[in-house]
Amino acid sequence: MKNQIIKNITIGIGVLILGMLIGWFIKPSNLQMIEESNHQHIEPSNNQEWTCSMHPQIRQKEFGDCPICGMDLIPIGNGNEESENPMEIKMSQTAMQLASVQTQSVSKTKPIKELRLTGKVQADESAITSQTTHISGRIEKLLVNTTGEYVRKGQIIAYLYSPELVTGQKELFEAQKIAATNPQLFHAAKEKLKNWKLTDKQINSILTSGKPTENFPILSDRNGIVLNKRVNLGDHVMQGASLFEIADLSKVWILFDVYESDMSWVKVGDKISYSVQSMPGKEFSGKIGFIDPVIDPMTRVAQARVTVTNKEFELKPEMFVSGIVKSQITTPEEAIIIPKSAVMWTGKKSVVYVKTSDNQGIGFEMRKITTGTSLGESIVVLEGITEGEEIAIHGTFSIDAAAQLAGKPSMMNPDGGAAMTGHNHGGSTSKENQMDHSKH
Repeated sequence: MKNQIIKNITIGIGVLILGMLIGWFIKPSNLQMIEESNHQHIEPSNNQEWTCSMHPQIRQKEFGDCPICGMDLIPIGNGNEESENPMEIKMSQTAMQLASVQTQSVSKTKPIKELRLTGKVQADESAITSQTTHISGRIEKLLVNTTGEYVRKGQIIAYLYSPELVTGQKELFEAQKIAATNPQLFHAAKEKLKNWKLTDKQINSILTSGKPTENFPILSDRNGIVLNKRVNLGDHVMQGASLFEIADLSKVWILFDVYESDMSWVKVGDKISYSVQSMPGKEFSGKIGFIDPVIDPMTRVAQARVTVTNKEFELKPEMFVSGIVKSQITTPEEAIIIPKSAVMWTGKKSVVYVKTSDNQGIGFEMRKITTGTSLGESIVVLEGITEGEEIAIHGTFSIDAAAQLAGKPSMMNPDGGAAMTGHNHGGSTSKENQMDHSKH
């Protein structure tokens, strides 16, 4: 029992000594020294500026962390690179790359309006016919039963029973008997059958058989696809009744919708390149042969027609088509044309950023421009920039944001103002920065 007490006392003393040693190593003075060594603040130069490699719009007068992403700031210059031009914002090459800024030289060229149109493939109306019966009677047999079937000229499409035709054949036999003495009557009997669209071959076949044909074949008048079936088995049809609607699809129309506001840009004879949605990768071209003289009062569009040869029957009615018309604007001279991506619009005002370069580096100057005709993906510039100048065509919003943060005039703040700051970007001490970051 006594030994057990001594053992417990020994263990307690050991724990106490160990605790004192741990407290010594982690005492506040050492902790403070460790923190200060890990957060050594780089002494800033009076003329030094710092920015974030991921957010080039950030500018601070001393080293620290980016208020947006927390990364260490990097030096960007000697502090004297701020442009004297109030409309200009300076950017380093690194900042331009990170902001995906792309530039392009301004040049003059003949303005060409690029108009995108949508449309559909349709059957050529001039190649659509009605297959009719030339004699009244009853449909005894129907050989074409569905729409979409292809029929050839001369193909039997139905059989018709006609009492009139039976009587006409009997008259032919009687006239044949006296053909030697009365050839005019025999000729008149033949002509009567021909008026019902019987061919000479069919008439000779009747005369050879010596008996009337009761179920008479109806032949297709042309090649084509059956678009509409208007008769059923057993129907009684009158002379001239339409049995089928047949379309020859070896030529088709492509009808493009042209909106009222774009009518001045589309003319008969204009070349149009187009693609069919169901045939990716294939490109077609043609010429506009006709434009509707009347605009649809509901849709406010007119249709521009392109006639296309369709021997392989690749193009089918109701297929969707997308086309591009390039119409040259009639101007006496070339004009300045720039991509629309270079222009920033705010209300009625349009601005671009013109690239500048001097001994202080690269900058971008905001310039008001007057725009003219829209040419699809590009636009005509009437005044504001001159040929040979270089403008930003991509990354313009990043440039504008940098100008706004720097207090320069920008699209959102045309008059400029005080530079926008994040977390005490100016002359704050390292201690104030640490306190500011600790609050966030």
